[in-house]
Amino acid sequence: MLSRTADHLYWMARYIERAENMARVLDVTDRMSLVANSAYDEAARWKPPVLIADDVAAFERDYGSYTAANVMHYMALDERNPSSIVSALGAARENARAVRVAMSSEMWETVNALWLELRQRIRQGLREADIGEFCDWVKSRSHLFRGVTFGTMLRDDGYKFVRLGSFVERADNTARLLDAKFQLLLPNEDPTAEMDYYEWSSLLRSVSAFEAYQKVYRDTIEPTKVAELLVLRDDMPRSLHACYDELAPILEQLCRQPGCECLRLAGENHARLHFGRINHIFNSGLHEFLQDFIARNNALGIEIQRAFLNSPD
Repeated sequence: MLSRTADHLYWMARYIERAENMARVLDVTDRMSLVANSAYDEAARWKPPVLIADDVAAFERDYGSYTAANVMHYMALDERNPSSIVSALGAARENARAVRVAMSSEMWETVNALWLELRQRIRQGLREADIGEFCDWVKSRSHLFRGVTFGTMLRDDGYKFVRLGSFVERADNTARLLDAKFQLLLPNEDPTAEMDYYEWSSLLRSVSAFEAYQKVYRDTIEPTKVAELLVLRDDMPRSLHACYDELAPILEQLCRQPGCECLRLAGENHARLHFGRINHIFNSGLHEFLQDFIARNNALGIEIQRAFLNSPD
């Protein structure tokens, strides 16, 4: 397949996944801001979404203070912010429009309708009270896109690049979310420290893992088990391990030349997750592990770009 076509499909999927992930983070931050807790002021509660997006310098330059209104606008509607929901969905639509013939008509209609409805919502205005409903809408449309893709797209190389983009982006976001929340809730990374049930449950809900945690552990929420679920469990759909369970086989099919660096990087990351143990990770530092994972995942994304796609996005 032409690298230009693969590039557009890959980034279309990444941007839609990015928009959904940001909606998840904003939604759970907004919900937790309604729970009275004197341990965290407004700035401490609303800074994590900006940390997760790695946009602290730009946010502080343009907005200054970490208030609910400022963070919501910056992460949802600010077109100057490449990580915002509106920027991600706009980029997804442009990538989809460029390769309409490479996808099913239902896929294009889903992406185009998503963008048109988003523009209508922006014209009507988004109030703070509406943020929960808006985030639910973004998540549902992302789910619809994935369902339509799975149900209508030919299982050719184009489909593989769509899946590749989704899981590279999902792994990056899960790692960033986990790192930011653990730094807020366990600044000393002491898994035995006193914990706030609602804060930890909100972290699980942000990746749709609350019910999964209850089913797997049948216990009160513990930080080490939260980390294990989101890093090492291969049966948790948004975990790092599950993402690489998907990425490694896709790259095996795409890498038709021996010595493919993409395949080596994916295999190395996958092995670290497959054979890792959560007590070893905590002993060496969860923050350090997650920062290293983010760097390795980013290196894989760069190598995928170099090997298969156009110049880096």
